[in-house]
Amino acid sequence: MELTERIAQIVAPSIEALGYEIVRVQLTGGRSPTLQIMCDRIDGAAMQVDDCADISRSVSALLDVEDPIGHEYTLEVSSPGIDRPLVRRKDFERFAGHVVRIETQFAIDGRRRFKGRLLGLDGDDVRVATDEGEAALPFDAIAKAKLELTDELLSAASQS
Repeated sequence: MELTERIAQIVAPSIEALGYEIVRVQLTGGRSPTLQIMCDRIDGAAMQVDDCADISRSVSALLDVEDPIGHEYTLEVSSPGIDRPLVRRKDFERFAGHVVRIETQFAIDGRRRFKGRLLGLDGDDVRVATDEGEAALPFDAIAKAKLELTDELLSAASQS
């Protein structure tokens, strides 16, 4: 099991009990790594600084006991933000209709980068309407996906 998956398993029950869900767990950096835990509120409301502080306190205590990393690191708890990464299958459904940038692990139809309007999921494929036509990208082939900051996205975020 990958270290970030192990960390997610350790902290997820506590995070969920507080009313949040994990969007992504990422460990970056070499000698002094940063452990980023990105969360959303289960009720769909916008994340606030106090939410991140509550999660941080809970997660810090768990990680101090379990010690999955084994050396010094910096814990960063954050919200996904408006132009958030799309990580989970439900993210690709929830944000259908918005503009996305997607990078795949390998070339699909001769390319690895796609930008267009997210159409949602069709089985195991993420569908995107690009300038060149509709693309069906296998979910498991996606290396990175992110919402593009647009006026439409800003407007939708201000209404939630």
